Amino acid sequence: MNNLVTDADDSFTKKVFRKLIGKPRDLNDPGIFHKLALIPFFAWIGLGADGLSSSAYGPEEAFRTIGTHSYLALFLALATAFTVFIISYAYSRIIEHFPHGGGGYIVATHLLGEKAGVVSGSALVIDYILTITVSIASCSDAIFSYLPIEYQKFKVLFAAILIMILTLMNIRGVKESISILAPIFIIFVITHLFMLGYGITSHFWEVRPVLANVHSNLTNDIGTIGFIGIFLIFIRAYSLGGGTYTGIEAVSNGLQIMRNPKVRTGKRTMMYMASSLALAAGGLLLCYLLVEVKVTSGKTLNSVLADSLYGNWKIGTVLAFITIFSEGALLFVAAQAGFIDAPRVMANMAVDSWLPRRFAAYSDRLTMRNGIVMIGIASLILLIYTHGSIQALVVMYSINVFLTFSISEFGMSRFYLKRRKTDKKWKQHISIHLIGLVLCLTILSITVFEKFMEGGWLTLLITSVLIGLCFLIRRHYEKINTDIKKLEDDISDIKPEYKHKQYKLDKNQMTAIQLVSGYNGFGIHTFFSILHSFPHLYKNFVFVSVAVIDQGLFKGEESLKHLKTSIEDSLKKYVGLANSSGYHAEYRMETGTDVVELAPSIIEDITKEYPNSVVFSGKLAFRAEKFYHRLLHNETSFAIQRKLQVLGITNVILPIKMGK
Repeated sequence: MNNLVTDADDSFTKKVFRKLIGKPRDLNDPGIFHKLALIPFFAWIGLGADGLSSSAYGPEEAFRTIGTHSYLALFLALATAFTVFIISYAYSRIIEHFPHGGGGYIVATHLLGEKAGVVSGSALVIDYILTITVSIASCSDAIFSYLPIEYQKFKVLFAAILIMILTLMNIRGVKESISILAPIFIIFVITHLFMLGYGITSHFWEVRPVLANVHSNLTNDIGTIGFIGIFLIFIRAYSLGGGTYTGIEAVSNGLQIMRNPKVRTGKRTMMYMASSLALAAGGLLLCYLLVEVKVTSGKTLNSVLADSLYGNWKIGTVLAFITIFSEGALLFVAAQAGFIDAPRVMANMAVDSWLPRRFAAYSDRLTMRNGIVMIGIASLILLIYTHGSIQALVVMYSINVFLTFSISEFGMSRFYLKRRKTDKKWKQHISIHLIGLVLCLTILSITVFEKFMEGGWLTLLITSVLIGLCFLIRRHYEKINTDIKKLEDDISDIKPEYKHKQYKLDKNQMTAIQLVSGYNGFGIHTFFSILHSFPHLYKNFVFVSVAVIDQGLFKGEESLKHLKTSIEDSLKKYVGLANSSGYHAEYRMETGTDVVELAPSIIEDITKEYPNSVVFSGKLAFRAEKFYHRLLHNETSFAIQRKLQVLGITNVILPIKMGK
């Protein structure tokens, strides 16, 4: 009775899960890559929203920092637009050289080495977690600014719910979540283009007096505090407004989700984002100056600007509300970039064994569910820890962003310096990256110095801890690889006979069904363990493998074909090995994202063909089991065994001893 209830519950749970997440993707659909990939417009929404939304807090922080020297906003507007285009152009060059994406992690790894790569990758992971937290916290601030004061206590709870909603949407799939969020992005663009256009054109005739005022104030300040004093005020405001540029790298990191040709799509997306961000950030700073916006307690500068511009209109209040509300909504969209890019960085690092390898795995919706869930949880923790404080979060955010920017710019500068003898345009290319490097290092240094005690120390600590964990994880995997290599060395003299031999087949004889992942020492050792543990018992062998799609392989249709061919070749070697030992052997294979889901159904079909069969699989067995082993090594064998037990199929797990 209890089993029946459990089965019913499982069935109901699966139905609810599928309703929320959606049905599995068909990996054999030849158009699957095209259907999942994004055109430049949707890529601009999914990835560019992160950069564009930073105009909600970056320019404001810079303007607040200049204090009474408001005339410096003109120079800040020019410097902001210039910096956006320099960094964006530099990352367009990165897109050309790294067309498979990966952003700062891949750039640092390939150009500066693995140690620089893990520093950049760790900073990026924390950066994208903060992208989500900052964006959602800012979104909540914007929305709750229109609600009665007594509702403020629910702001953090509201933000937490938004993070959970985005997590669920991204588990369903990137393209679907972006399609849902597209209208919000479009409304923001329209309302802010109108506000900036109206703000500048309505004060067009005041440009000359404003310029005269700028010249007068600049001359006066130079006479009192000197040029150096003015420059220090300017460079401090410029650096602390660095949050404006925080989303630029998202495009180069997210190339995998873009439609072919990826480089052209990526560069066009980068152009869209750079143009819109430069216009929005520079335009806002210019409007602050023209309209003479004053800092008002409890209101953002953008809301003050909207109220000032539309205050005398009949529908001014409504229009101002829609404009600022769309800003808050865009911040919700901007959090999407964190969910798109953080799991991809983690997956790239997992493929390189810096993080647990399960983070490279895809779900049956072709999303990196493990990474998405972890990023969502980490964002919630930071939100709760900081109580949704934008001031603390933006400082943490900017430091990691410019740490990654600086490493990438240094790597590209070094790359072109090495190519100076073969690349005729190396001076032209390196100049962009050197300028970008100077700008990024300036912003990074001043932000750390100014804001170290206001959250800077925390982001440096978290990033350092993650880097340390990455090195420990890498060391563990290297030790395991060494032990497995020893297994292979012990049996290196075994040469499988590739030509298939026709042995007398009796399907009623005892049959061993062996699960394998590839032709390696682990699988070979398991095969001979079966022969040693059950001498002369099994007459037939069926080797089963699931070609698992992960981040390291999901590059396109050709990569999928190559994976299938590689797995099939491995299975043929196992068949040859069994034939050489005097047994009839066959193989079965399937392609998917989850071995635990696919393997039992394949095995169930085999047991109908071979009724007297037993399933065998191997598992790493550590002499001293540690708490982290289950995190770093999946429990696939046990998970499959539990599913086979329900089907009434016997599964024997053979231990493969590791360590001393």
